[in-house]
Amino acid sequence: QVQLVESGGGLVQPGGSLRLSCAASGLLSDYYRVGWFRQAPGKEREGIACISRRDGTHYADSVQGRFAVSRDKDKNTVDLQMNLLKPEDTAVYYCAIGCQVTTIPDENWGQGTQVTVSS
Repeated sequence: QVQLVESGGGLVQPGGSLRLSCAASGLLSDYYRVGWFRQAPGKEREGIACISRRDGTHYADSVQGRFAVSRDKDKNTVDLQMNLLKPEDTAVYYCAIGCQVTTIPDENWGQGTQVTVSS
């Protein structure tokens, strides 16, 4: 089972940008569907972006037009470029193989990376 590790979070002002990276312990084939998720305090974990060879990319309405998910085959990562960040984007961000929260086993979630959007 390929393990994924998130990085790139931090503190950013509203309107700013961050780029998150999801690194894999083994080959992250583009046959895998890879999702980005986030969980804000007091809220359930939600899927925000998904990339797959078959279906391309998909985004939650809340991030559509601001976030972009992509694969870097040289680095063996799936990255999430986040632009025009808003305070409501503050959350712990996770990546996982799969794009539906309910289908991902608990043991497949990593530590996540904290993103805080604040002035």
